[in-house]
Amino acid sequence: MRTARGPRQRVVASLGKLDEAQVAGLQGGWDDLPALLRGEQPARAPLSAPLPGFESLGATAPAQSQWEQADVGNLRLERSRDFGECFLGLALWYRLRFDELLAALLPPGRETVPWSQVAALLTVARFCAQPSELGVAEHGYDTTALDDLLGVDTRLVNDARLYRALDELGVHKEALCTHLMARYREWFGVRFEFLLYDVTSTYFAGQAERNPQAQRGYSRDQRNDCKQVCIGLVCTPEGLPLSFEVFAGNRPDVTTVEDIVRAMEEKYGAAERVWVMDRGMVSEANLGFLRARKARYLVGTPKSWLRAHEATLLDKTEWQQVQAGLEVRLVAHPDGEPGERYVLCRSSARAEKERAMLQRQSDRLTAELIKVDAWLRRSPQSDHEVVGRRIGRHLGKNPAAAAIICAEVRRDEQGRACSLQITSALDAGQTAYRQKGAYLLRTNCEETDPVLLWRWYIQLTQAEAAFRTAKSDLGLRPVFHQKEDRVQAHILVCFLALALWRTLEQWMQTKGLGTCARQLVKQLAGIKSADVVVPIKRAGVVTELRLRVVTTPEPATAQLLAHLGLRLPKGTRLISNVVPKTTL
Repeated sequence: MRTARGPRQRVVASLGKLDEAQVAGLQGGWDDLPALLRGEQPARAPLSAPLPGFESLGATAPAQSQWEQADVGNLRLERSRDFGECFLGLALWYRLRFDELLAALLPPGRETVPWSQVAALLTVARFCAQPSELGVAEHGYDTTALDDLLGVDTRLVNDARLYRALDELGVHKEALCTHLMARYREWFGVRFEFLLYDVTSTYFAGQAERNPQAQRGYSRDQRNDCKQVCIGLVCTPEGLPLSFEVFAGNRPDVTTVEDIVRAMEEKYGAAERVWVMDRGMVSEANLGFLRARKARYLVGTPKSWLRAHEATLLDKTEWQQVQAGLEVRLVAHPDGEPGERYVLCRSSARAEKERAMLQRQSDRLTAELIKVDAWLRRSPQSDHEVVGRRIGRHLGKNPAAAAIICAEVRRDEQGRACSLQITSALDAGQTAYRQKGAYLLRTNCEETDPVLLWRWYIQLTQAEAAFRTAKSDLGLRPVFHQKEDRVQAHILVCFLALALWRTLEQWMQTKGLGTCARQLVKQLAGIKSADVVVPIKRAGVVTELRLRVVTTPEPATAQLLAHLGLRLPKGTRLISNVVPKTTL
């Protein structure tokens, strides 16, 4: 410090070196698991004398050093189990405060294991991509450290308990969705002026004869051979899921809009929100319904609507560049409809891709038609229906090219089909060429900046990404349940696991770690828990100590955990102290 006589040293405080017990107390041990999962500071462990012999089964091993004579040659590692993914999923569960909500919604009764804990087990298992409840009961639970993290013994986990937990959890869907909105607002400051809505489907493994919603319809999974249900998902522009509805598998997407809008207004009020939807949801009836409720919308439109704007696509003025290769401009409603406007978009990269796809279809269709022509020239056909079916099959497989390439059947003097005349419609081809890479958005929002409107619409990819995560990472498909209520509860568990996943992505983004939750989960999967069996000798008697430990993460993984404020339990946990009959 500076004084009148110059710089002088002054002792402010003496910071003594922490001993091992104090360090363990500050880091948090196995007894501090609830605090570590909730992100709370663990209570500082009091200094105590070593426990002679470690006779107290299940107690945490003392932090102070205790020296024993060990047989290093027979030391072994047993029961290695997955720890990192389960720890992360349960930490997200506690941070979203689902434990507090379900403890209130599912008060304890005569059950051995509280339903709130079983609900956490089901959701975290789904977060860790366990395929089914039966798989969790038979082997999935035994391969993870969930028994240590939840405190539920493996002998108490069976399929009947898990199925009953689905029944108990399924009736509280609305309360869970409302709770999620509140936590998003508190944690991330999320606002709900914009809502993204999209529909997907998931198929059944089985006939699902006791489920009236299980029907055959348009399958997004290319499983037209299986029955399915459709799922409508509402999420925020950040991709955080808010609510969902389950519809019959054969229900068209366009008929679900009114149900979703009414459901959201009943839950959260009829605010003037902006609904962002894909063109599959668009109909004049739906848009009129939204206008009548004073709701704003920004929707995609069918390709056919571009015909009214072909001249605008050729115009090189008044376009605004969003990014390299993407331009947008605001255009008026062709019928002069007040309060509505269109955003015309054109992408050079998308145009190149679509034109290449059209070229491949044209080449493929032309080659098949040439084969048909050669077949007719070899053997003229009097059955015109057979010829028409063969040509129609190829036209159906290449619909885009079928609008350009024409095939006319020629007949000989006997009226038999003897050849094909293959031509190309020049006008149709030029129109298709100009429209490639272009799409049209329709809105009644007051915003006049087409760049901003395009950015609002492109957020719809977050809903599509949520579906991909639910199907690929969380095991939404296939559905093994057959009863309607169980299917609804299964989808609810997948929805909660999706909420954990997307919350993790948002959490990572706020910490500057990007948004690739898949990579983080993959890195944490390398963290295991295991039992170290240590043979020791005391007074001529060989004793085996079984100590449970968590493996030390790699430096990169440890850095990620530190950024997120996640701390793994330190030290060892005594599992058993076995004294064999063998003496020395």
